[in-house]
Amino acid sequence: MKQIIIIMSLLSMFFGTDQSSAVKVLSVAEYKAQIESGKVQLIDVRTPNEYISGHIKNAKNIDFFAPSFESQFQKLNKEKPVYIYCRSGARSKKASNKLVAMGFTEIYDLKGGYLNWK
Repeated sequence: MKQIIIIMSLLSMFFGTDQSSAVKVLSVAEYKAQIESGKVQLIDVRTPNEYISGHIKNAKNIDFFAPSFESQFQKLNKEKPVYIYCRSGARSKKASNKLVAMGFTEIYDLKGGYLNWK
């Protein structure tokens, strides 16, 4: 039995797990409906200058390129959904993969990013 567990652990390590199941890409309408309450972990992963030029109401700015990116996300609740967006969807996709690796279990990404939101 112990050998089976070790073998399964090794296989998971080498081949990974299905991370995509933790990340869901939502349309603007779906995203807007889910964040309406304002009581969600809503994160803008653009640079501070991009954030200042316009952002979704109640979004917290955590710059994907900042050295403190991971440490800032460590302050959030990994068991609660995280709603994430960037300018066009590329950075938020990379950020979502990092969050899955950090142990976040439910991540919602805005399809097309802030450009699509406007």
